[in-house]
Amino acid sequence: MAEAGAGIDVRVRRVYDPREDRDGHRVLVDRLWPRGLTKERAHLDTWLKDVAPSSELRTWYGHDPERFAEFDRRYRAELEQPERGDGLRRLRELARTGPLTLLTATKQPELSQAAVLADILRERTT
Repeated sequence: MAEAGAGIDVRVRRVYDPREDRDGHRVLVDRLWPRGLTKERAHLDTWLKDVAPSSELRTWYGHDPERFAEFDRRYRAELEQPERGDGLRRLRELARTGPLTLLTATKQPELSQAAVLADILRERTT
């Protein structure tokens, strides 16, 4: 039996990094627009604000690596809210149709909501 999410190509990158051919569909998953970045330079296909963490959670986390495990847990709980469903469904659709790159402005994308979303997509997308 195939592992859930096997075969999908989901990447996590900084929105400030140059576009790469293998990025596929580029989705910004931040609630706020990245400081100092024009829409042209961002090379976005989609901006899904509704899957971003709440302002309260984002402020509490503050990108403190020691809080990442708890951030991951709390963020996953937020994503279970019905109003987040459309955004998650859209990400799952995109992940099934080809390469998907989740973008964030944070300096440590591996410790961001983009990384959590990528893990969720790999776990649940078939």
